[in-house]
Amino acid sequence: MNVQTEPKRSKEELIDKLMKPDLITGSEILLRSLLLEGVDCVFGYPGGAVLYIYDAMHGFSDFNHLLTRHEQGAIHAADGYARSTGKVGVCIATSGPGATNLVTGIATAYMDSVPLVVITGNVATNFIGTDAFQEADITGITMPITKHSYLVRDVNDLPRIIHEAFHIANSGRKGPVLIDIPKDVSAHKTIFKPVQDVNIRGYNPTVQPNKLQVDKLLKAIEEAERPVIIAGGGVVYADASKELIEFVNATQIPVATTLLGLSGFPSAHELWLGMPGMHGTYTANTAIQNADLLISIGSRFDDRVTMNLNGFAPKVKTIAHIDVDPAEIGKNVKTDIPCVGDVKAVLALANQKAKPAKSEAWIAEVQANKEKFPLKYGDTETELKPQFVVEMISETTQGEAIVTTDVGQHQMWAAQFYKFKNPRSLVTSGGLGTMGFGFPSAIGAQMGNPDKLVVSINGDGGVQMCAQELAICAINNIPVKIVILNNQVLGMVRQWQEIIYENRYSHIDLAGSPDFVKLAEAYGVKGLRATTKEEARSAWQEALDTPGPVLIDFVVPKGENVFPMVKAGDTISDMLMGDSE
Repeated sequence: MNVQTEPKRSKEELIDKLMKPDLITGSEILLRSLLLEGVDCVFGYPGGAVLYIYDAMHGFSDFNHLLTRHEQGAIHAADGYARSTGKVGVCIATSGPGATNLVTGIATAYMDSVPLVVITGNVATNFIGTDAFQEADITGITMPITKHSYLVRDVNDLPRIIHEAFHIANSGRKGPVLIDIPKDVSAHKTIFKPVQDVNIRGYNPTVQPNKLQVDKLLKAIEEAERPVIIAGGGVVYADASKELIEFVNATQIPVATTLLGLSGFPSAHELWLGMPGMHGTYTANTAIQNADLLISIGSRFDDRVTMNLNGFAPKVKTIAHIDVDPAEIGKNVKTDIPCVGDVKAVLALANQKAKPAKSEAWIAEVQANKEKFPLKYGDTETELKPQFVVEMISETTQGEAIVTTDVGQHQMWAAQFYKFKNPRSLVTSGGLGTMGFGFPSAIGAQMGNPDKLVVSINGDGGVQMCAQELAICAINNIPVKIVILNNQVLGMVRQWQEIIYENRYSHIDLAGSPDFVKLAEAYGVKGLRATTKEEARSAWQEALDTPGPVLIDFVVPKGENVFPMVKAGDTISDMLMGDSE
């Protein structure tokens, strides 16, 4: 069948075309509105309740849609797109099981404050509440994990709702917004009237900081002798990396970056301490435990950072917290100086008058710890260690790649041994810890950054949860480099069972996993394998030299652990150092 597609237009011509007050369906209104919001790629999977929407895409060459192989792949791809670009990610799924397959991805984005607009179809309005075929109350199901949700009952409301959804998703504390569109609404026609203004009663997030609170913070800094900054994902999401570097240089305060804060502050900076918390560096954890002033910037004092709160930062005299969400301030840790506002705005104001702390001796102390207790592992020429693989990737890419990870040991090794240089270069599931996230999020990151190298680091467990997305890499020649650190076991669970559950290993054996090279080749993706350092270097170079997607299966030891480690219930002073003990 020949499909007649409209020719591509210039941006100005496209906007003129989209803004015309034509009599069109709700589905066409949706597509036009998405393009007017600047959306350049939508990830989705069709089904009965969204067929009018997909029919409107037919022959519409200006609308870019990527068909994934599972709805979870679609939303993780939209998430990776959003985190790596700073734009709103968009995905579409049908009603019932299509919509419910998005739930894990919505929760992932909600926990990590990622801006998404999630569009679902629903049964026709006259069938809602009748338990119709493929009906699910997706707005009710996702209420605790969305920033806001809409059930569209009138096609005339659609332009306003879409515009509001993008504004809500990408302002204040960012997050996912769901738009549920019944099938009849997507079919109804009306005169399209684009909406450009936003007026949402009761929604007015505080962006500009209170100057008096910022002055209190600056005074506390001038008096501090052992200050530490904990920088989190809020720095990255606010595009405040430049302001943070300026602030650190002016105040001379060492910086620990949380998992989501990695890439928000360059690893090469002399005042960088590493990651704090459960698998944090000795230097970062020890600095926090001995600090007299603790400044959280866009970090929410997550339990994986603080561990046992009763022993967290016991010597601290003052805690300051900069966050756009007032609900986070004082939630987990008592705060003395609250600074509510956009991180970029707060730091920009602080930088106008920032002066150095009395931290000369303190900096010398933490830098000595950094030299004395670096991250290390028991390297060997007889085995291929996972840490070596991450170091190799870091060195060959010079920290310029966008790295996505799944969840588990490999995630922590990537966080520890990859040296991040640029903001938005780490895409990982932090708060929810979602296995299956790493690979499809890399597809989204690559679609949003077509000129950048995207490397997806996965375990052999998580990669199988969305391995079907190999198909779209092959079909669309999406050049993601898919790394598998293959230890044939659920590594992080095995590590906990070894250390905490006294070697009682239960249901962690992944030895029955497929041959990943053959799996890749079955989908039409080049597959490579390495079991030694020499093979690893050769395979990785071949992957870099290949213009399309490549999967590399790095076979690593089953018993390797992530150190340092703090056991649940312990304080961050109680680090198990492993080979560095």
